[in-house]
Amino acid sequence: MKALLLVDIQNGFCPGGNLPVPDGDKVVPVANRLIDSGKYDLIVASQDWHPPGHGSFASAHPGAAPFEMGELSGKPQMMWPDHCIQGTLDAELHPELKSEEIDLIQQKGEDPRIDSYSAFRDNDRDASTGLSDFLEDQGVTDLDVCGLATDYCVKFSALDALEMMPGVRVRFIEDASRGITPEGVATAIDEMRAHGIAVINSADALRE
Repeated sequence: MKALLLVDIQNGFCPGGNLPVPDGDKVVPVANRLIDSGKYDLIVASQDWHPPGHGSFASAHPGAAPFEMGELSGKPQMMWPDHCIQGTLDAELHPELKSEEIDLIQQKGEDPRIDSYSAFRDNDRDASTGLSDFLEDQGVTDLDVCGLATDYCVKFSALDALEMMPGVRVRFIEDASRGITPEGVATAIDEMRAHGIAVINSADALRE
C-alpha cells in the first residue's frame, strides 16, 4: 500500500501568500503529475490551519518581529508572519492542485499554545494529529513525502513518519518540494538522509 503525503501546498506558502516559500507554486504541477500517475493507492495532504492570534505569530508578541527567534509555551519558537488562518484564502490549498483526488486532508497547528510543523504531531511531540493511525489503519507500507517547506514542515513530517510508523519506507521527493533558504534545504536533506530517508525525484517515483 503506497501513499503520497502532500505537505502544506497552500496559498499562504506560495507567491502572493502571507509566508511565501520561494518558487513554492512550482511544486504544484509536479504534485499533480504524481497524483495523476496512478502509482499511489492513497493520497493525503496536510493543511496549516491556525486560529487568529496563534502563538507562533510575531503579531501575538508585542515587540517581536517576523523571522526572529522568540518563545512559545516556554520553548524557543521562530516568530512567523500571520499565515494560514482558518477559513481564509491564505489557508486554502493551492487552486491548481488537484485536491479533488486527495483522500484525506489533515489539518494541523490549531492549538494556539504550540506550533505544528509536522503533519503527524505538534512540535511538543505529545499531541498527535491522528495521521499516523489513519495511514496504519489503511495498511500503508510506503510513504512518499513532498511539499512546502523542505526545511520545516516537510522535513519534520518525514522524520515523524519514520519514527511513528516503524517498518514503513519513507522517501522525500526533492523536486516536488521547495524550502525557505538553500542552507536550510541542504541541512534538512542531510538530516533526512542520516535517518535513512531516501531522497528521490518525481521521475524516480513515476518509474516504479
